[in-house]
Amino acid sequence: MKERLLLVDDDIELCQLLGDYLRHEGYEIDCAHNADEALQSLRSGKTYELMVLDIMMPGQSGLELLQQLRPSIQLPVIMLTGRGEEIDRILGLEMGADDYLGKPCNPRELLARIRAVRRRSDNSGARSRFPERPLELHGIRLDPGLREVSVGGQPVELTSAEFNVLAYLLQNAGRVMNKSELTELVLHRPLTAYDRAIDVHVSRVRQKLAPCLGDLELIKTVRGEGYLLVRESS
Repeated sequence: MKERLLLVDDDIELCQLLGDYLRHEGYEIDCAHNADEALQSLRSGKTYELMVLDIMMPGQSGLELLQQLRPSIQLPVIMLTGRGEEIDRILGLEMGADDYLGKPCNPRELLARIRAVRRRSDNSGARSRFPERPLELHGIRLDPGLREVSVGGQPVELTSAEFNVLAYLLQNAGRVMNKSELTELVLHRPLTAYDRAIDVHVSRVRQKLAPCLGDLELIKTVRGEGYLLVRESS
């Protein structure tokens, strides 16, 4: 059975060009030209292996759509950006994009990136799955459905990436999660040399929980390995 991809871009001609090329390479292609059409396609019951998503679209942007989808939909995403600003690419990766490609893009390069992302996705089957039910530990309550966190009944505001970091640490309480694993799960990309992104997100989670937890240190750094959320407090 052919893999089905979803192309989301308000540039109709570009969608047709990329769609024709990818169909020739053996893919089934659906196109959407704004966020609403993309959501309709994703909710249609069809199974997509990957979505190519433009950052700049009229109405809801690609970044806003991606933030809305993650992490309830774990579909691999490659973002297209027509801007030269690095911040767009960084935001896209932090919100859960798997890769990005500048516009105008070469269809052959897009195909190569699609195949690379799909290979990584196929090899990630054994990874932890995002929790589906609320988690509670040490007075912390995390609700994946509502995307809400509270400590002792007091709400704690977290960014999307921070929420996901805490969710995986809570779900794996008592087990060390290495940086590579957390980076793959939270940021949907491999850990690279000098990459401190996951460290920053963990640090911010600690800072935001600290006022509610007092002296209780829940998230410990395991030098040379990663992070551990303790199951039992001393």
